[in-house]
Amino acid sequence: MSQVLPSAAGPAWSRWVGRFLGRVVWNARVVGAEHVPTEGPVIVAANHTGLLDGPLLLGVAPRGLHILVKESMWVGPVGWVLKASGQIPVDREGGRRALATGLGVLRRGDAVGVFPEGTRGRGDFAGARAGIAWLALNGHAPVVPTAMLGTRRTGRSVNSLPRLRARLHVEFGAPITVVREAGVSGKDAIARAAETIRDGLAAHVHAVSARTGIQLPGDDPLRD
Repeated sequence: MSQVLPSAAGPAWSRWVGRFLGRVVWNARVVGAEHVPTEGPVIVAANHTGLLDGPLLLGVAPRGLHILVKESMWVGPVGWVLKASGQIPVDREGGRRALATGLGVLRRGDAVGVFPEGTRGRGDFAGARAGIAWLALNGHAPVVPTAMLGTRRTGRSVNSLPRLRARLHVEFGAPITVVREAGVSGKDAIARAAETIRDGLAAHVHAVSARTGIQLPGDDPLRD
């Protein structure tokens, strides 16, 4: 049976909802959009601290994204919107089905959005998972590090939203490219790529935080 991929039409309309949230409901500044390739496969990798991150990323990215979203969100009206907007559910069995779908989207020449930490927390990329490295290597896709700041403050619930018109900052960085070198096993290639991507993502978000003065949350309500 052939794999069914999410329609490219979904992000085409849903990104306008995210754009309205970022530019009208909240005050989002977007920097570095020129770092996102305008065509071909690409992975936009963002840190994850609050509930607003997904819709905001979808709205401010310069091209439509198919974002990997945890399966627990796919219920009721929210689940319908996620499906209609072309997002990708991440199942509880390691996310293999989601990675396969994401790979299909990349091979189609479209863009995938990923929160490598897997859940909302401090947003420092310290817990970034290896799935993004697998996608980047097999999809031959550059990874664009993306810093999302201001969507959650220290002491606030990971399910909370920032106050109306709060200052938010989203900054795309220079793409990170990883390749599997000749003679290197698949397992070692993924491990090396994961480390390169993790270090690049962490360096980007900390540099943007230091420059803008918008700090990452100092707590992780799901782990502390």
